[in-house]
Amino acid sequence: MAQMVPPLPPLDADRAPEGGAIGPVASGWRLGLREFVRNWLAVVGLAVLVAFVVFCFAGPLFYHVNLYNTSLASTNLPPGAGHPLGTDNLGLDELGELMKGGQAALEIGFLSAAIGIIIGALWGAVSGLAGGIVDSVLMRVVDVFLSIPFLFIVLIVAVRYGASILGLSLIIGGFTWLVPARLVRGEVLTLRVRDFVSAARAAGSGRLRLINRHLLPNALGVIIVNVTFNIADAILAVATLGFLGFGLHYPNVDWGDMLSNGITYLQDGYWWQVYPVGTCIVLVVMACNLLGDALRDSLDVRLRRR
Repeated sequence: MAQMVPPLPPLDADRAPEGGAIGPVASGWRLGLREFVRNWLAVVGLAVLVAFVVFCFAGPLFYHVNLYNTSLASTNLPPGAGHPLGTDNLGLDELGELMKGGQAALEIGFLSAAIGIIIGALWGAVSGLAGGIVDSVLMRVVDVFLSIPFLFIVLIVAVRYGASILGLSLIIGGFTWLVPARLVRGEVLTLRVRDFVSAARAAGSGRLRLINRHLLPNALGVIIVNVTFNIADAILAVATLGFLGFGLHYPNVDWGDMLSNGITYLQDGYWWQVYPVGTCIVLVVMACNLLGDALRDSLDVRLRRR
């Protein structure tokens, strides 16, 4: 009588079966996404950041308030009907100012991070691929810029030329490329000796093609992680400038200026001028940092949970 052959167990999408046969293997990005979703802190950070983007940019479409006409009769009103978060010392609605200030903070954060990561990625890739004297010169330039107090330069530029969203984005982005440049250079130094890069060289690929088609795509994990940290650093820098009194000028609003004005009246019991804006700054920066940590754990195969 013929023996019954037991059915084969289903193939795991991520591991080969015990018999040695190779089943379907998930891509690196798919594994990274799965690891990201499994990290509940990452999901919370992403949800908070998306919520603030919606609050700051879509909120004004539904919550119409005039932030340009002050009213002495409405100064320092507590939260209530018509003003869910009260008013400030000029009679301006705090909730509307939070939305307006959040727009400026996020715009500067995203724009400066994009500027910094583009410059840093290209600088680091060229430095790591060229090597030799070119690498030494480019890295010494990075060292010189890192020795300059970042906030000191931003303060000088803000006082001399005035603070605007574009101006602050350019000056902050002009300093936040330094760390990505070093990290991308280190990644390129390990990638340039790989077989696929040697094969591309043998096929006649020039340096520009090597950078665009082979090196930067494989260093994308490092680049994406640094974007989130750069956004958080830029938002903190803008809040610090505003708190010191050198932030965005009227009619723009920034969270740092709101916090500085609110602290002046905190001893009078006007808590609504301090705690909401302070909470917004903390939550956005924390969300960016949580997102960056989770992306680093998800994209680096050495940090993934087995």
